[in-house]
Parts: sequence; C-alpha cells; structure tokens
Amino acid sequence: MVPLLAIIGKKNSGKTTLIERLIPELIDLGYQVGTIKHHHGDISMDQPGKDTWRHKQAGAKAVVLSAPTGLGLIRDTSREIPVQELVRLYFSDMDLVLTEGYKKEAIPQVEIFRSTIHADPLPDTGGNLIATMSDVETDRNIPHFVLGANKALAQFIAEKIIMPCRKENS
Repeated sequence: MVPLLAIIGKKNSGKTTLIERLIPELIDLGYQVGTIKHHHGDISMDQPGKDTWRHKQAGAKAVVLSAPTGLGLIRDTSREIPVQELVRLYFSDMDLVLTEGYKKEAIPQVEIFRSTIHADPLPDTGGNLIATMSDVETDRNIPHFVLGANKALAQFIAEKIIMPCRKENS
C-alpha cells in the first residue's frame, strides 16, 4: 500500500503552500509524490462548451481527457470515495500521497499552525498527528518544525512514513 500523509490546519494556515514546498523536497530525495485535495462541495473542473463538458452534459457518467502529457478524469460518484480507495485506484505507482485535508481520517497527519492567524492549533486529532510546523512551539509531545523547515520535514516524512512502508512492502 502507498503511504498517506495528511497536511492539516485551519483555514489560511498555509496547507497548500506547505504541500507546494514539500513536493520538490521529497522529489529531491528520490520519491514520486501524488496529492489529493479534499473538498466538501460539488466539483466543477470542466469548462462550459468544451468537448469534455459536452460529453458530461450529454449524460456520460465518466469522462477522461487523455493527452501525451497527462490525463484528467471527471466521474460521478454516489458517495464520497474513501481516501485509501483513491490511493489504491489512482496512485499505486507513487512513493507517497500527500493529502490536503482529511483531518478526521485515521492516517498520519502534520499540522501547520500560524499563531499570527489563529489563536490555537486544531484540537487533538485522535493520535494521528505525527508532527507540527509552526511559528511557535506547541504543547504537543511530537516533533516540531519551524515554518520554512521544509527540507527537514521532508526528511522526517521519508524516515517516518515512506521508508517503513517500503520495508513492509518488500
């Protein structure tokens, strides 16, 4: 199984920015990284008038846009697909999948917290939090990384999440 790591935090804490900065650091360490963004509303990725939009409007339940440089999938679902199932279906060739969100899932999590934006970090997530990245020390008994220590956090993720999973799968 491909390991998952959720990047969590309150609104505007810097989750997307952290993921943007972690990906190149993990790539530099030799890993292939995928991402999943958790979204609570309806998905609208297609543009009205485009061929794929027209296919969907005609009633297709799934539309794939395929090109030499990548592919995109728009598919109806009757339920929210569990994150582990998404990884199994679409990320089997990755070394790690970073998620933005999924703070209620039982997967390892790193919280980004900025004291200049929010008074407190998120409440305890049930033992899934493995590290924090923040501008202040938190009272949690887990590794803490200062904001911007992306290389150190990537190394920690490799040692704590990716390498043990590789040993388990070999």
